[in-house]
Amino acid sequence: MWEGIATGLGTATMPFNIMMVVVGCFAGTFIGMLPGLGPISAVALMIPITYGLDPASGIILMAGVYYGAVFGGSTSSILINAPGCASTVVTAFDGYPLAQQRQAGKALALAAYSSFTGGTIGAIILLFAAPALAKVSLSFQSADYFALMILGLTAVAAFAGKGQVLKAMAMTVFGLMIATVGTDVITGAPRFTFNNIDLIDGISFLLLAMATFALAEVVMTVLKGQHKEEEPDMDMAALGSMKLSKDEVKEVAPTVARSSVFGFIVGVLPGAGATIASFLAYGLERNLAPKRLKEKFGKGALRGLAAPESANNAASTGSFVPLLTLGIPGSGTTAIMLGALIAYGIQPGPRLFIDNPDVFWSVIISMYFGNIVLLILNLPLIPYISRLLVIPRPILIPLILFFSITGVYLVSFNTFDINMMVLITVVAILLKLLDFPMAPMLLGFILGGIMENNLSRSLIISDGSLSFLWERPLTLTIMCISVFVLLLPLIRAGLEKLGFGVKRSQQANVQIDRGDG
Repeated sequence: MWEGIATGLGTATMPFNIMMVVVGCFAGTFIGMLPGLGPISAVALMIPITYGLDPASGIILMAGVYYGAVFGGSTSSILINAPGCASTVVTAFDGYPLAQQRQAGKALALAAYSSFTGGTIGAIILLFAAPALAKVSLSFQSADYFALMILGLTAVAAFAGKGQVLKAMAMTVFGLMIATVGTDVITGAPRFTFNNIDLIDGISFLLLAMATFALAEVVMTVLKGQHKEEEPDMDMAALGSMKLSKDEVKEVAPTVARSSVFGFIVGVLPGAGATIASFLAYGLERNLAPKRLKEKFGKGALRGLAAPESANNAASTGSFVPLLTLGIPGSGTTAIMLGALIAYGIQPGPRLFIDNPDVFWSVIISMYFGNIVLLILNLPLIPYISRLLVIPRPILIPLILFFSITGVYLVSFNTFDINMMVLITVVAILLKLLDFPMAPMLLGFILGGIMENNLSRSLIISDGSLSFLWERPLTLTIMCISVFVLLLPLIRAGLEKLGFGVKRSQQANVQIDRGDG
């Protein structure tokens, strides 16, 4: 192992490969900032460039573009509520409210620090535990994935405001329903396509996210009459402030650590990816937050911004475990990278770090360098990036519309997707006017497809019996945790009524008051 690390270090520190890291991070960051053009588009654009490079340099460049795009995707989420990629949708939940409160600089800085920490922790774990983690990811079967998705759905309360749990549950079911549109993976039968060939592949998550956040937000701004505001009194000093107080650092530090480890573990599981990791990490943090701080989630909570940013970058690193050690892509982006490796004549799998140690270890080590490069690149740019917010709204709104529609169109080059996006935007606006939360719908949509596929496989294996839920210790453990998380609010309420949670709540409130002051 140490010999392999030394080989990888020598390859990764070659001047040309360091330049590839810098170029990849720079290109990925700016592509990621454009709404709709996520890491998949960014990495796909790099494929023709990598053909003339040796395998190690080519994969290092693509890896830099990958986590650079995830890193940069948070910018448009925070500033204009238009997620740069699917994994930064959750960043908008608390990042955009912070920008509206004239704390865009702080939000972007916190996102940068959280992303750096998540990526660095992920790279360190990957460096020392990749072969062992491959065995862990192999031990997961369809039943375990189904149980994990159930656990994810229990986080629905985290995306609901006070007194909105029933509305959040209804929106989750709506998201699950939308996820069934398209072709059934098991039987190949088209469902709810209305004989329209454009719906055969289902509805794109990016399309749904852009419609419910970017376009819906723009239309709501126009309906409220805020689009005419020129906002000449914007204070650039307030927008560009990147300072975090000691109390704020203490508040988010445990969140960043937990979310980084949690995100990496989710990223290791084939097919899970950074998007699911960010949703689950956000739900976990809200459930762990003290009662008063919990109410701030969705309104500009620092924990609510730090959790998904740490988790999605750690998960991006974690997704390289199944790719490099098993030859199984952990996400859509790593699937493209798998194709690039095969084009180089390299077969990812258990023998990769024996047959091609320079590729295996240099990619892992370059991730650590990449995170340093990203932090150095992004922090000085924050005051300038924040200037997006002082663009008059009559100019900014058409720009958001242009980038949102163009981003969705460039994914499929199909005008049907634009029409579908407009339709979903109308539905989203009606639901927003009725005070229905959008986040649970996205949660249900993204977990729905994976949950259904694994449920179908599990039922086939168990001959239609539900016994698969308790036959395997791992499945049973995850299901028990799901039940516990679901009952946790009731348990907390019961303990508070009995007087057990009062002292702790009061202490938490005192700490929060100090932080606010």
